[in-house]
Amino acid sequence: MTDAIDLAIVSTTILAGASLEAAPGVVAVDDGRIVAVGGPDAVDGWTARARRVIDVGDATVSPGLVDAHIHPILGGDIARGVDLSGLTHRAAVREALAAHAAAPGEGWVFGWGLDPAAFEGAEPSHELFDGILDGERVFVTLFDGHAALVSAAGLDAAGITGAEEVLGSGFVGVDAAGRPTGMLYEMAAQELVRRILPVQGFDDRVDDLDVLLRGMAEAGLVAGQMLDLGVPESLDVLEALEARGELAIRLRVSPWIMPGATRADLDGVAALQGRRGRRWEVRGVKLMMDGTIDNGTAWLFAPDAHGESLDPLWNDPLELVAALRYFHELGIPTATHAIGDRAVAFVARAISELEPNGTVHRIEHIETIPDEVLAEVVASGATTSLQPTHCALYSRADHSDNWSRRLGAERANLAWRTGDLRRAGAVVALGSDWPIAPYDPRATIASAQTRRPAGRPDVAPIQPRQALSARAALERYTSEYWRSVGEAGGVIEAGARADLTVFRDNPLTTAPDDFAASPVLLTVVDGDVVVEATGVAPRGEDDAALAVRA
Repeated sequence: MTDAIDLAIVSTTILAGASLEAAPGVVAVDDGRIVAVGGPDAVDGWTARARRVIDVGDATVSPGLVDAHIHPILGGDIARGVDLSGLTHRAAVREALAAHAAAPGEGWVFGWGLDPAAFEGAEPSHELFDGILDGERVFVTLFDGHAALVSAAGLDAAGITGAEEVLGSGFVGVDAAGRPTGMLYEMAAQELVRRILPVQGFDDRVDDLDVLLRGMAEAGLVAGQMLDLGVPESLDVLEALEARGELAIRLRVSPWIMPGATRADLDGVAALQGRRGRRWEVRGVKLMMDGTIDNGTAWLFAPDAHGESLDPLWNDPLELVAALRYFHELGIPTATHAIGDRAVAFVARAISELEPNGTVHRIEHIETIPDEVLAEVVASGATTSLQPTHCALYSRADHSDNWSRRLGAERANLAWRTGDLRRAGAVVALGSDWPIAPYDPRATIASAQTRRPAGRPDVAPIQPRQALSARAALERYTSEYWRSVGEAGGVIEAGARADLTVFRDNPLTTAPDDFAASPVLLTVVDGDVVVEATGVAPRGEDDAALAVRA
């Protein structure tokens, strides 16, 4: 046993195997795989053979974290301009917008992250811009990405009259007199204006993606599932970034199929399967059953408080069923956006009617479901993907938020049932839906345990019975993610992919709010160290960040 290996990581705390039981020892890595996980008596043997040794002291070596739902390239078009995230008062939003003017050469003011609470109970309207951006062309995306607010000048530039009809449950908002309010609901309506917006340059897209993926790796992510191909040149962007070097995290790209898709569209997405680079691959498909509760475009069994959310995103929902069946028969896994209770029930039933062939299908979001629909999800065999920070950041325990008011107390009390789904035996993966919520997995893991924003013990938890244990939350970013796509992974054991995240603090024993701020010392993707912290010592060490021997 004298052959050299690439890397040996030594720690007093390795969360190895399916049990995640903390133990001291060494993780030996070669050619992108874990070749051994040894105890203290194996450390010297493996470190002697390693081309590089990293001793992280009492920092914790965890399986690498995977975000189940991100939009890293399309998100650049959404997260554009003024960041309005977290602003819930009209005056604060106006102040933030007033500080900005149109970017030179673009002629538009952009913003994103707008919370409907900023309208303070009034009907959403471009009157929000009056007196601060008069005459300016303004395009602001709401926090859920499913609606945008456009100024009067912006509507005029796009020729919007209010009489436009779009596919599915999307629509152009109008007032009592039929005049457009500036609200554009769902992607099809937004596209009426997006098609005239200045487009980000290709090189800028590549640069921005590089910075974003690097930030994700620094937060502890080793991979993410990109659930769209909303920017047509996305795969070209990935290829261009890899021509410069390695992506900081691995991407699983699942292109979306939107309402109105033709058989040629389905064939085109099927043909993309397997296209890949070194750290990205097209694998799977995203479908969209409904919109969002905040905008009245979800699909509910009973109307919301505004009499809305009664229609699916597809004019004929059976067309989505046909698309699901098409991909199933080809062995292509799907992930279907379904937020409202009726949307979730419809998708679960469609999945349950498929002839089993080993293909795994997942349901995304599942924001409110009664017990009988939860049982249908479990019985269907579908896996699930939820976003705890959507609950923690955008809803309130007292139901004072827009989401809860629209649903009413009974349905709002069925919010993001991560705990119930897990107890019922469903596979549950977790993620952020970036840029809809921040991508930092440490904060999401904390919110999954506390049911409130990380670092905010003053905020009342939302349906605390749905809280996960520390171990369950970590599993849903690691081994449960891989189960959600029908694959094995997310464990530290011999033969596994060498995806590792090293935290200064143990995620299983550290208080959730403290873990949310725990430094990431190492991120290892396919055996390559992509993040190596400097100036951050393992707990109890003051002299150096990491002990390294090359």
